[in-house]
Amino acid sequence: MTRTPDSKPSMDDIIALCKRKGFVYQGSDIYGGMAGTWDYGPLGVELKNNIKQSWWRHFITKRRDMFGLDAAILMSGKVWEASGHVNEFHDPLVEDIITKKRYRADHLLEQHGVDNADSLSVEQMTETIRSNGIKSPDGNELGEVKQFNMMFSTRIGASEDTSAVTYLRPETAQGIFVNVKNIVDT
Repeated sequence: MTRTPDSKPSMDDIIALCKRKGFVYQGSDIYGGMAGTWDYGPLGVELKNNIKQSWWRHFITKRRDMFGLDAAILMSGKVWEASGHVNEFHDPLVEDIITKKRYRADHLLEQHGVDNADSLSVEQMTETIRSNGIKSPDGNELGEVKQFNMMFSTRIGASEDTSAVTYLRPETAQGIFVNVKNIVDT
């Protein structure tokens, strides 16, 4: 890492420093890493907890009009059906066939002058990408547009039927909505 006094560190320099000092590591690092996941090291977990405690004190404990709640990270599938997340919480994604990076298809189309791209069906988006010769930001061909549900699904219990399907909470606020009566009652 050779820099002049005026040069700024790169993101790779910052990540390497954080790893060396025990703040944060790439998730699943010894197996090549996993995009979007991080593990906190000894100093990182202390820093994270200090920030979390300071935030909690400022926004919850010191206020008389706020109440703490820590809802389960897995909630019944019925919660997500009722809120509309199961049917509506998805984005049209298209994949670069070389790099396997995924992009919002409607955003790519709008960047290439297609108005109201979000109103097109996935089939129409695929056709528009092909007919206009739109490539990925890396300059590669794109695959077909597919709807990507942004919720992580799993099953609870031994049953394999649909009643066992649940989702990792895609938004923190849902726990508040589900528990509002419990908070008011207490």
